[in-house]
Amino acid sequence: MDGHDAENSKQCTSDMTAFVQNLLQQMQTRFQTMSESIISKIDEMGNRIDELEQSINDLRNEMGQEGSPSPSASLKARDDLKSADDS
Repeated sequence: MDGHDAENSKQCTSDMTAFVQNLLQQMQTRFQTMSESIISKIDEMGNRIDELEQSINDLRNEMGQEGSPSPSASLKARDDLKSADDS
């Protein structure tokens, strides 16, 4: 190899290194953007669930059913009684 080929090889390696570093930086930026978006959506969903729970509790209070069991608990109790009768 003469000096010219060695210089071209170093330039090619340098160009490739710069390309890969740039590509990795772009990927990291996109990953960070997506991560922030996902976290934002999760926070938004959590807030909406909290609002929904509050609305349900408000409705239950308006209907005077504060101390009554939830429908799923009533169904479970009924199934438990049926199982005991079948024994």
